[in-house]
Amino acid sequence: MKIKGVNLGGWLVLEKWMAPQVFRGTQADDEYYLAQDLPNDIYQDRIAGHRLEFISERDFVEIAARGFNMVRIPVPYFIFGDRPPFIGCIDELDRAFTWAEHYDLKILIDLHTVPDSQNGFDNGGISGVCKWAQEPEEIDFALTVLERLSQRYGQRSGLFGIEVLNEPIGKKMWKTMDVPDRYPARDPQKAAGSQPISLSFLSDFYLKAYQRISINLAADKIVVFHDGFELNAWEDFFKQHRFNNVMLDTHQYLMTAEADGITQTVDSYIAYIQKLKSQITEVQKYVPVFVGEWTLFNSYAVGTDTQGGRNALQVDFNHSHKLTASELREVYQTLWQTQTEAWDEGVGYFYWTYKLLIDTVNDSGWYGWDSWDVSRAFNKGWITKNKEI
Repeated sequence: MKIKGVNLGGWLVLEKWMAPQVFRGTQADDEYYLAQDLPNDIYQDRIAGHRLEFISERDFVEIAARGFNMVRIPVPYFIFGDRPPFIGCIDELDRAFTWAEHYDLKILIDLHTVPDSQNGFDNGGISGVCKWAQEPEEIDFALTVLERLSQRYGQRSGLFGIEVLNEPIGKKMWKTMDVPDRYPARDPQKAAGSQPISLSFLSDFYLKAYQRISINLAADKIVVFHDGFELNAWEDFFKQHRFNNVMLDTHQYLMTAEADGITQTVDSYIAYIQKLKSQITEVQKYVPVFVGEWTLFNSYAVGTDTQGGRNALQVDFNHSHKLTASELREVYQTLWQTQTEAWDEGVGYFYWTYKLLIDTVNDSGWYGWDSWDVSRAFNKGWITKNKEI
């Protein structure tokens, strides 16, 4: 069975661009500072309301009806409610498991954030800071969170697996994304010493995480490692170590390819995807691999150079051209087919993302960003129901 999944991004791990309303009245770009900028009672009410309304049972009904068979759920390091002032969300994950099991979906739990961040992205919990790998106590804390998750859900029928860390950043991606410039730290002193994570550190962390959680997992559950944006760097690691039920997650965005310099045309996108397809075929020879995040979003369809996916909260864009509805449909249908066929060279994919709370109609700054939202993409005819379940 191929993975045909969707991410529930923006639900338990906040990203400002996905739900700007949650951040209203503050200068915060991430949840770390949102909790500081709001009085505690307002922060708690706002988070509780968002979590209740953003994803519900109804969404699991729709996800299953669309032909998906899995959801990847990003969770924060404070999921168990033991890192105040941040608010735990284990009850929400419990409900998600009940819904998933009722509607015959599987869940991949994704540890999306760690204290002081593994990448410096806004989705890492604190923009511009990447120091977690330098802090032994916080490294162990992350392992403890993973262990507790495996103990709680390891025998649940709805569990597909646990991804031990989302998007740890290496030197290449640190440079490509120009992290300090793209995600400026609000407190430069706190960000001092931030740096990318080495593959040697990551390999060691993955071994420790596997040892801590695999003993709690039923025989059919999967442990997932992210490639650290280096898909081709893991052959020796997987040949040197014996694992049961391990997969490699790679995230492939056209906007990242644009940041690396590819031409912003459909033909260039297709050529890039075909190259990735060949790489996935090679990696698949020594470890099962899936594309855990990808999207239809691209600068050509948006009508302006998005500078590697910078959003309307970061840059004021001037859309040089807009495609007609039929042209957009053709572009997106082509990119959907090309990408899903490439990802199926591995064991499948999870689309990023299921839902956004932005107005792409009345707010011109968000024009083209509806392609991140798989529900809107279905409704607009850009993609069709998944058939290979």
